[in-house]
Amino acid sequence: MVAFCSLKKSWTELLDYVILEHMDDMDEKNKVDEKCPKCGSPLGPITETPTGRKLQRCSTGSWNKETRKSEGCDYVKWFAVEPKTLDEKCPKCGSPLVLQVTRFGKKLKKCSTGGWDKVARKATGCDYVQWINGTTEKLDEKCPLCANPLVLYTTSKGKRMKKCSTSGWDPKARVATGCTYVEWLKPGEYVKVTPGEELLPPEEN
Repeated sequence: MVAFCSLKKSWTELLDYVILEHMDDMDEKNKVDEKCPKCGSPLGPITETPTGRKLQRCSTGSWNKETRKSEGCDYVKWFAVEPKTLDEKCPKCGSPLVLQVTRFGKKLKKCSTGGWDKVARKATGCDYVQWINGTTEKLDEKCPLCANPLVLYTTSKGKRMKKCSTSGWDPKARVATGCTYVEWLKPGEYVKVTPGEELLPPEEN
């Protein structure tokens, strides 16, 4: 059993971790057949999402940003994101940590010596794993509902929202707390300005 940093980790995260360890085998198998398994057409070029995940669609399929639906053949092949070595040490054994992304877009830090025995179906090496949650940035804006400051929250999958700084989550009662104001942002809708950088309008979709 993989030892997680917190005792309260969902089965979804455990499933993500196991699937992540099998992605290399899945990619090698898919490299053999470059034809779409659904319609037989050639596969299109490999593209990358804003969150860094790589995918390959059927050449007859595409994604409509306006309707948010697939058009043509809807086959999509996802590729594993190559792990990145971090300038951090494993708190359990002192080895370097690596940053990995699961097929569902979740990010985690794990010991570089950790692995998965496909025959024995169990973890090998150091079993340290830390799942990465979203990040929060302060905004110079007020909540339209309660006038408290707003914050920019970025999920582990790269989605962003403006929400009230007083909002929270009660894990025991499993209910939201504080102000309920939330505004989900579209890609490119919010631009973080640094000193000397010109504020440009969002790109038109």
